[in-house]
Amino acid sequence: MSNNNTADYRYRPVLFFALAYVFTWIFWIPAIYLPENISPLLMLIGLIAPAVVSTVFVMVSGSDALKQDLKNKIFDSYKVKWLNVLWAVIVFAIVIVCSILMSLLFGQSLDQFSFTEDFSFTGVGIAGAFITITVASIIEEVGWKGYCEDSIGNYMNWFWESMIFGVLWSLWHLPLIFIQGTYQAGLMVNPLFVINFFVSGIPMGFVITWVYLVSDRSILACMIFHFFVNFMQEKIAMTPETKCVETLVITVVTAIIVIANKDLFFETRHVGRLLEYSNERK
Repeated sequence: MSNNNTADYRYRPVLFFALAYVFTWIFWIPAIYLPENISPLLMLIGLIAPAVVSTVFVMVSGSDALKQDLKNKIFDSYKVKWLNVLWAVIVFAIVIVCSILMSLLFGQSLDQFSFTEDFSFTGVGIAGAFITITVASIIEEVGWKGYCEDSIGNYMNWFWESMIFGVLWSLWHLPLIFIQGTYQAGLMVNPLFVINFFVSGIPMGFVITWVYLVSDRSILACMIFHFFVNFMQEKIAMTPETKCVETLVITVVTAIIVIANKDLFFETRHVGRLLEYSNERK
């Protein structure tokens, strides 16, 4: 029997993350040892895994409210606060500009204000790379926003949810640093670049949660923002050194966002009743 009472559904974040990691890594780890022309397929399957786990969790939940909530978050474009999404993209563009300008102090070049000819990962071609970042933007957000972030946020304020999500989301990428042809593998030339990649996921966790919440928990809004972030990170010719500076800049911007949205990040009215609280706000 379906459960229509939103208060009766209990989120299971620990089980979700365990399964998301397992069903991603069982494809990504073998890709470490396979040729570059084979590993992209396994990486794609692993990329899809969190979205599949998320959708299965919702569909077998027995909660009509949870199923309807997922549908609304993906397909209801009216939920998207377009000016907020545009502002988030502009803020990220400003972060890139400031990072490049600051990097000049460390001997980096103004040539970074240009587009790269290729993408940072190999083996799939330019068209394949563009499709990959597009699919990643769509599929990842279905997984992380479809169930994951709500499953954590139901038990705490959004500040601590963002912190926990940022760490777990960042570490989820771990096998990629060992797969030849990936952006992450290219960072292995310097341990600082690798550390920076994983640290940068934490402030980005806050930013993407902010985009999610200010658009009434819209997955579509996050997909759009995620795509622009992926595209700018791939096509703007920033050096790995500048991306270390970028992490510092985005951390400062994250602090400003949190301070400017204290009620958003620290309110606890939704705790233990996220679905019910979301319905009340409509």
